[in-house]
Amino acid sequence: MTEKNFEQELIVRDYLARQRTSLANERTLLAYIRTSLYFLVSGTALFEVNKLAHLSQLGYLSFGLSFAFLVTGLISYFRLKKKLKKGDYLSM
Repeated sequence: MTEKNFEQELIVRDYLARQRTSLANERTLLAYIRTSLYFLVSGTALFEVNKLAHLSQLGYLSFGLSFAFLVTGLISYFRLKKKLKKGDYLSM
């Protein structure tokens, strides 16, 4: 079934629910990006403070978590987007 035929078969309630799910997916991606940026900024701040040199390991941890949140968010976003496009609602 193509995307166009699938869209035509949906009733208004189902179509709106699908749109809400799509917007929630985008909102979740933005939350992952925001969290990733927070960890990136905190890691940079930990490296810039010279008096706290013993905390540089936390800076590396913060950078790693930043990258992990970004990758996790992107994977989750594209996985759900693909399921929405196929109309595979039972496995979500």
